[in-house]
Amino acid sequence: MKSPTVITGTVGMDAHVIGTKILSRALREAGFNVVELGILTPPEEFIQVAIETNADAILMSSLYGMAELDVRGFKEKCVEAGLENVLLYIGGILGVGRHDFKEDEIKFKRLGFDRVYPPEVDLKGPIADLWTDLKAKGKA
Repeated sequence: MKSPTVITGTVGMDAHVIGTKILSRALREAGFNVVELGILTPPEEFIQVAIETNADAILMSSLYGMAELDVRGFKEKCVEAGLENVLLYIGGILGVGRHDFKEDEIKFKRLGFDRVYPPEVDLKGPIADLWTDLKAKGKA
């Protein structure tokens, strides 16, 4: 069986790249084929690259607090592009100012994300979740 392909990148106008670099490396070490888009990535680019690479998951990061604006309608665009079975994960500082992460989690799950993570997450958790979610879809 081939290694699952995942797309990583920092979505929208966010230029915080360190988290994405660390995530991409951890995913490679865990056996994933990683296509790293880098910073300032428009949501549409995630979709285009996911189509081109037949990706199994899209993992977005955002640390500048405006992710909700960047990803509004993203799940619907994925479905329109035939990517309804691609897992969608997002993590980081997803809102501006002090707020409860649980509220962010609820908000981004309503936007269509399968998993939502805070900025200080231990990457072992999301990687284990990714393997679990891929197995549940018969992709791992």
